Amino acid sequence: MRSIYVLLTFFSISLLLDAYVYRILYKIKRSKKPSKVQKRAFWGLNLLGYLALVTLSAVGYDLSDPAFRNIVIGGFGLLFFTKLSLLPFILFDDIWGMLQWIGRKIGWLEQEVKPNSGGMSRSEFIAKSAVLFAAIPFLSLGYGMLKGGYNFQLRKVRLRFPNLPKAFDGTTIVQLSDMHMGSFSDYQAVAKGIEMVNAQNADYFLFTGDLVNNRTDEVNRWMELLSRVEAKQGKFSILGNHDYGDYTQWPDDAAKQANLKHMHAVHQQLGWKLLLNENQILERDGEQIALVGVENWGARGRFAKYGDLEKALQGTENAPFKILMSHDPSHFEAQVNGVKSDIDLTLSGHTHGMQFGVEIPGYVKWSPSSWIYPYWAGLYAFGKQYLYVNRGFGFIGYPGRAGIWPEVTHITLERGEPDPQTT
Repeated sequence: MRSIYVLLTFFSISLLLDAYVYRILYKIKRSKKPSKVQKRAFWGLNLLGYLALVTLSAVGYDLSDPAFRNIVIGGFGLLFFTKLSLLPFILFDDIWGMLQWIGRKIGWLEQEVKPNSGGMSRSEFIAKSAVLFAAIPFLSLGYGMLKGGYNFQLRKVRLRFPNLPKAFDGTTIVQLSDMHMGSFSDYQAVAKGIEMVNAQNADYFLFTGDLVNNRTDEVNRWMELLSRVEAKQGKFSILGNHDYGDYTQWPDDAAKQANLKHMHAVHQQLGWKLLLNENQILERDGEQIALVGVENWGARGRFAKYGDLEKALQGTENAPFKILMSHDPSHFEAQVNGVKSDIDLTLSGHTHGMQFGVEIPGYVKWSPSSWIYPYWAGLYAFGKQYLYVNRGFGFIGYPGRAGIWPEVTHITLERGEPDPQTT
């Protein structure tokens, strides 16, 4: 019942936006009202979007076909954010026009002079400028839907640590995070991403959570593909906030627990050692390092706190070097940085960089995610400690990526004084 109220509230707000943005058709040309073609195109597209959303809601987000869901959410979102980008221009023009009208009424301004046949009114100029500006989110989000979601990027990171055992000097790690397999529909494109993983010929494969969106069975059709992931020394994983089934309705608690049990079994079937508030001592030539994995723990929002770092660290006291896998980077902020100085490297994901932003190495790195998470993508150094936040392999909600591309991370550990390098 609550979801119905949320949907109705959203529809009401969106319809008010539609009615107000409809004014752009009056402003963009000098005729007193839009043509029949303009009216039908505007309201027809919006009506189609609403009908598609109602259909998706009736089918159920969890149970709907990923391709259908991506088209519906992507198409509606594309229209919604394009209209939203028009809003400030229309609002500015209306407020400016109202102030001028008041000024003329009280005698502060002279009467308005109509433009000649070759001129352009203020409203017309602003409306046409708004349409040009709206093309930016329309084209970028459109490209992100068509190509961006599968535009896998390899990012290489080299990290040096003075306390890294000699036997582990040169160790390579491939990190993936936030696969969200329930969102994918292009099998061949995802297969290319897995090929990129295997091409790194890494010693260890580490997955830092969110294998699915809501239900474990979303991964069923992808099992054979994911089982191809290779690593010479071992494959390890943790759970993310979406892996517990917290964001869907279950008939009873037993069904939810069965879903989580299935999730544990999936990791085992894939050959990924799932670390549930525990650690694995990695050995090489008589030397050891500790790989620590905590369950999801989020310091921001209402994210669940299943993680128990103290429990996960038990037995690692004598390990000279520690790597922590923790899905949410806010966990590092709250319980690791300045608290657990013996954790040398923390690997996280979770933010996706909100799947939208601008990154120009050495110049610009911005995403709306930065408004919520101080550490949202890439490498962060804190003395001899490091946090790396993977931008995610998949997507959820917005069915694509624009500017913040899906990531495969290749990390090389070296012995020496800190000198971090990323490409």
